[in-house]
Amino acid sequence: MTYLAQISQSADFLISKGILNPEVGVVLGTGLGKFLDYLVVEQEIDYADIPHFPVSTVEFHKGKLLFGSIGSKKVIAMQGRFHLYEGYSLQQVTFPIRVLQKLGIQHLLLSNAAGGINKDFKKGDLVLLDDHINLQGGSPLSGLNSFEYGGIFPDMSAPYDEKLNNILVTEASKMELLLKKGVYASVYGPQLETRAEYRYLGRIGADMVGMSTTPEVIVANQLKLPCAAVSVITDECDPDNLKPVDIAEIIAIAGTSDEKLSQLFFETIHSIV
Repeated sequence: MTYLAQISQSADFLISKGILNPEVGVVLGTGLGKFLDYLVVEQEIDYADIPHFPVSTVEFHKGKLLFGSIGSKKVIAMQGRFHLYEGYSLQQVTFPIRVLQKLGIQHLLLSNAAGGINKDFKKGDLVLLDDHINLQGGSPLSGLNSFEYGGIFPDMSAPYDEKLNNILVTEASKMELLLKKGVYASVYGPQLETRAEYRYLGRIGADMVGMSTTPEVIVANQLKLPCAAVSVITDECDPDNLKPVDIAEIIAIAGTSDEKLSQLFFETIHSIV
C-alpha cells in the first residue's frame, strides 16, 4: 500500500469514528497535557487503534488522539508524538500531520520541551519559535517526489506562520505572560548534548535544542498548513556551568509551565479567525 493510501485509510477510519471537520490541530510535547482540560472531548482514540499510525514507545508520551471543541471550533489534539530516536523514519514521525491535514485542519499548534542554549532563557520560560535549524540528518519529504504530497520544493523562508505567531504574542500579552522568541535546533537524540555540542549549537545560531517539531513543521509547510510552535525551556545548557540533568527533572519542569502554555493555546484558538 502506498504512503498516500495509508494516509487516506487512517483519515477514513477517524472519520468513521466521528472525527469530522476539525479546524485546529494541536501537538502536545513532553510533560504537556493540561490543554486537554480546556477541550470538551467528544472522542478519544488510542494511536494503536488507528490504521498505519505509529505507536509511541516513550512512557511519558500517552499515545492518544482526542477530538472535541473549544468554543465554536473543532479541535483535534495529539497527546504524544513520535521521534527518530524511537526507531521511526521521518515519514512515520510526520505521518500524523498528513492525516490531520487530510481531515481538514486549517491551523497547527505545536509544543515541545527544549534545552535553553541562549543564556537569557531560564527553566520554565515559554519561547515562541521564530525559526529552526534541522540537524536530524534528513528530510521527511525525501523520496516523496510527487506534487500529490504538496509540492516537491516547499519554500522555508518563513516556516512559522506570521499571523499565528502574532496571535500568540497578543494573547500572551493579554495574559501578562512573558513569551520570548528564539531559534530551535532539532537533533536526533535520545542522548542529551555534550558541552562541545552546546557550544556548537550556540555558535550556529540556536537558542534552544530539542528532538522533535522540525520535521512536523517541514511537512506543514509542504502542505501549506499554517503552523506555530512554543517551547518550554526545561534545562539551562550553559557549557561552562553544565550540570547533570535527567528526564524526570525535564518532565517536572515542563509540568510547571503546562498550565500557562495550555491557557495560551486555548486563548489563541479562540482568536483564530
